[in-house]
Amino acid sequence: MTNDPGENSWFGASSLEAPPEQTPDTSDFKRLWQAFMTARWVLGAALVGLQTTLFVTSTTHSKTLLAITAGYFVTTLGARLLLKPRPLGGAFSKTWGVLIGIDVLVFSALQWLNGNNLNYTPLFALPVLLASVLGSLRLALGTAAGVTMLLLGGASWTQLVNDIDNPAAFAQAGLSGIGYFAVAFLANQLATRLANEGRRARQNQLAASIQREVNELVIEAMPEGVVIVDQRGIVRAANPAARTLLGDEDRLRSALFDLKADPAWRPLLLLTRLCLGSGQSQEAEVELVHDHGSALKVLARTRLAAPQGIGADSLCVLFLQDQRHAEARIRTEKMASMGRMSTAVAHEIRNPLAAIAQANALLSEELQDPRQLRLTTMVSQNAKRLGKIVDDILNVARARTTSAGEHDALYGLSETVHRMAQDWAQHKSIGGLIGIDIDPRPHAVRFDPEHLRQVLINLLDNALRYASKQLEAVQITVTYTDTAACVSVWSDGARMDQTVERHLFEPFFSSESRSSGLGLYISRELCERHGATLRYQRSARIRSGQLHEGNDFTLTLSLIKGPMTQDTDGNSLWQASLY
Repeated sequence: MTNDPGENSWFGASSLEAPPEQTPDTSDFKRLWQAFMTARWVLGAALVGLQTTLFVTSTTHSKTLLAITAGYFVTTLGARLLLKPRPLGGAFSKTWGVLIGIDVLVFSALQWLNGNNLNYTPLFALPVLLASVLGSLRLALGTAAGVTMLLLGGASWTQLVNDIDNPAAFAQAGLSGIGYFAVAFLANQLATRLANEGRRARQNQLAASIQREVNELVIEAMPEGVVIVDQRGIVRAANPAARTLLGDEDRLRSALFDLKADPAWRPLLLLTRLCLGSGQSQEAEVELVHDHGSALKVLARTRLAAPQGIGADSLCVLFLQDQRHAEARIRTEKMASMGRMSTAVAHEIRNPLAAIAQANALLSEELQDPRQLRLTTMVSQNAKRLGKIVDDILNVARARTTSAGEHDALYGLSETVHRMAQDWAQHKSIGGLIGIDIDPRPHAVRFDPEHLRQVLINLLDNALRYASKQLEAVQITVTYTDTAACVSVWSDGARMDQTVERHLFEPFFSSESRSSGLGLYISRELCERHGATLRYQRSARIRSGQLHEGNDFTLTLSLIKGPMTQDTDGNSLWQASLY
């Protein structure tokens, strides 16, 4: 059976007739079902009581009517207790017969068989309403039509049996039928409208719930602190970032806490009071000084939230931003801009610098005066220094674009590091100042040899710059684990200041005015390109028979595992595979 658009009520459509979006809410349907079943049971009890009273007090006794009402009461009670809530659908089904059909037949029998001139016609409104609310509009109009036909049939039967002409009976039946049609239509329309409103309310509630959960997740994950404060300075809510900025104390673990509880929070309390008092957003950079003496600069911004409900207090939403993060971003942006500018300047300086160095070399060949030769030597030394700075700046750009090749491999790491360390020591003429302790096992690593030379020279130069002049003040070691090789450059230099250590691997940062501050930055960039790591730590080594603390830079490289073979010249080769 097809169904007209808009015909189904909220609860009456069958699964074949109702679109998916009109599926009723189970709890609402159960409540209406139980209400109608209770009404039928109460009506059955009232009819039994009425017929019992009439049977006892009236001169005309009707055991038939008493039996009908008693049977109806038992039926309604059984339906109330045993039947499960189910939609009536859009057609005359078994469910309709058990519920509405019985009501129609019982009320019709009471109307035709009563001998006390009682009018049971208003009772037909109950099955009509039941079909209108729990069924479709078609079922409701069909039930109203059936009731109307029974009333007209009853009036006709009365005319034939009594052989009288009573047009008023037909008029009363017709008017009652019209009323039932009106009740069926209006009740179905109201039920459908309420159903749609309820469905939209549930959808809006679900959407609001989802939005609230998403907002809570976003606020919880925000790096910026969010604090909600009322007019009394009580914090109603705070996300983890805000609690971290305010301080890790026991009172912060509770759901609510007072900004007046800690003197360090007083600037925030004053800012929220100013916002709530003036009704305008505020912004200020405040300093939170905690009990342990540390000070934290925070950018605080306030927004006024509307009061929730009549007579409710206004709320102030406080946004907290750690200035250290903002300063770090600004510093990163500045360094990136400085790097681009320095690279461009270095390219422009390189050619004129080469011309100056060449001209100075030609000039020194023609001079004989020692004072003039001393001047050309100064020019040459400073030109070389300036050329070194230019090379460092250009190496930064190369390190950013360098990527590890698929076949970059260094076979015989121990032998290579030993040769590089000896060449460096010989070039620096430092003799016994360097100690070399290298595991001789012939392992291979994933690293470009020239890049490794650049990294080691940078680390050894830095170590020598801050080391003492004693024996083995600089030490280089190579050790192996099952999966990695560790190349360590150690010096007995003094402990670094924390501010220096914090910016150790940043470009253009140096504690010396004569350094470009690019060596460690370039070394780390090259290590990262090859999947290696470079880290700094303070460690102790044995020097001259005694244990001394010093600065230790450790380069960790991935080993290449594979069987070793020999080429035609007898050199060792690895059939390499990355471990």
